[in-house]
Amino acid sequence: MKAAIIPVTPLQQNCTLLWCTKTNKAAFCDPGGDLDRLKSALDQSGAQLEKIILTHGHIDHCGQAGVLAKELGVPIEGPHEDDRFWIDRLPEDGARYGVPGASFESDRWLVDGDEVTVGELTFSVHHCPGHTPGHVVFYNAESQLALVGDVLFKGSIGRTDFPRGNHQDLLDAITTKLWPLGNDTRFVPGHGPMSTFGAERASNPFVGDAALQKG
Repeated sequence: MKAAIIPVTPLQQNCTLLWCTKTNKAAFCDPGGDLDRLKSALDQSGAQLEKIILTHGHIDHCGQAGVLAKELGVPIEGPHEDDRFWIDRLPEDGARYGVPGASFESDRWLVDGDEVTVGELTFSVHHCPGHTPGHVVFYNAESQLALVGDVLFKGSIGRTDFPRGNHQDLLDAITTKLWPLGNDTRFVPGHGPMSTFGAERASNPFVGDAALQKG
């Protein structure tokens, strides 16, 4: 597997282009905007886009996903259907944040335990609500790589003050769904630099082991 992180929109959201080196099939994870930049990165990779996968329904993660899918003739997989209400309000949120947003219908809503393939790569799907109710995380065991959207960041966690957000749900999702994937697992967050689950367990002030023991 190869992957490239392409920050998009004024919110600097980490869109990930990943592709299977055996088949040259690719996917964009969370193509929220700046489609010319994303299409240029795809051209430079030489890979063939097979699908779009989405962690959740916020504007910076999927505001232009439907447009890109239609332009390139590929399906959208994700997020969990509990985020449908966010996707329905993308035009409204786009106007609020100054980011183009267009509603769409996912070709495949995901649930916990599903698998998503990109070429010969397989990603397990982990439903991790809290930031949004339908947030999912994608994990490739072979590469020990997780695409976690806005669930977890280096040194922080996702906001839970949005509609249908829930702080305890987010803490539970991180500790019961992500930590078991292993300390060596590297993750791409929705914003900012990569980290590992082990590093966050050691030092994250919100979900690190020491912080949770104090709680």
